[in-house]
Amino acid sequence: MGFSAGRGGGVDSDAMKALVFHAPRDVRCETVPDPAPLEAGDVVCEIECTAICGSDLHVWRGNETGLDPGTVLGHEFVGRVVAVGAGVERFAPGDRVVAPFTTSCGVCAPCREGLSSRCERGRLFGWVEGGEGLEGVQAEFARVPLADTTLVAVPDGLSPEEALLAGDVLSTGYFCARSARIEEGAKVCVLGCGPVGLMAIASARELGAEEVLAVDSVPERLELARRFGGRPIPLDRGTGEAVRSHTEGRGANAVLEVVGSPSASRLALEVVRAGGTISAVGVHTEEHFAFSPGDAYDRNLTYVAGRSPARALAPRMLEWLVERRYPFGAVFSHRMDLEDGALAYELFDAKRDGCTKVLFTPSTPPRSPSHRVP
Repeated sequence: MGFSAGRGGGVDSDAMKALVFHAPRDVRCETVPDPAPLEAGDVVCEIECTAICGSDLHVWRGNETGLDPGTVLGHEFVGRVVAVGAGVERFAPGDRVVAPFTTSCGVCAPCREGLSSRCERGRLFGWVEGGEGLEGVQAEFARVPLADTTLVAVPDGLSPEEALLAGDVLSTGYFCARSARIEEGAKVCVLGCGPVGLMAIASARELGAEEVLAVDSVPERLELARRFGGRPIPLDRGTGEAVRSHTEGRGANAVLEVVGSPSASRLALEVVRAGGTISAVGVHTEEHFAFSPGDAYDRNLTYVAGRSPARALAPRMLEWLVERRYPFGAVFSHRMDLEDGALAYELFDAKRDGCTKVLFTPSTPPRSPSHRVP
């Protein structure tokens, strides 16, 4: 299926630009075929904005293996529907939508229980292994299966980049805080002040935390943490003592670990109080816990972890974004073209130039919405 020409006329095109994985630390902007509805329930969206997520770096660094070379990367986007497959009822060409990072059917047991991220038919955008999976969205267009129960309409008044946060980082930060069962007056510690950490800080505040201690090694991220309501704590040898000094020597009621590394897990154990909770949403790729069952037993520790059910949470997150009680747009430090994708991954990985989150926008004029596909 090709898309008709956009502004300025011209000829139909059947190809698009996309960021393609070849090997660890080898991501290239290439021309690939346009996606098309392949199954009933599919739509195709023209991407208005897409972004690099911290979990994308696990593949970039080679920590997470199995991805087929040639896979289009990415799982965060806002776009407009341009083609609609058979059976789609909720969306039509021209609708602006945001997607969570996984598709979901809405009817299986996990979906009915609010755990859309573990849908029995769900697939993760940007993961193809052994020829099976779903291409990503760091591209000009993307195919979305199970569109009626995956996509969420973007409300009027939100910019594409604001709405994009509902599909992953805000939903994930909120899920992390909610899973910790934060009570009114709690002392909370957030480990990692990247985009998800910043959303976790705001979420902890909304759930009643009296104080949120925000730990990171990057000065620019600590300053952002302050703007989101956190008390900055530099990551160094004195971090544990600094957290205890702000928690009457006991440690935090809840530690929100959004990094996904053994060192973050060990620090979480160090700064949580006896009877406290560690809530982990960082993507861990190691095979074993960084602390032992005995460590958990000795602290009467509650440990919760998992992938955010972003589709179930996204409607509420969009409402929250509309309220604009926090500087959500400040998380986007860099806006770049897809052609600069390799550089963008390098900047984000190294946290250079104050890089907090990279936003991509298509660098070619948009094409006109296509017709309904039978």
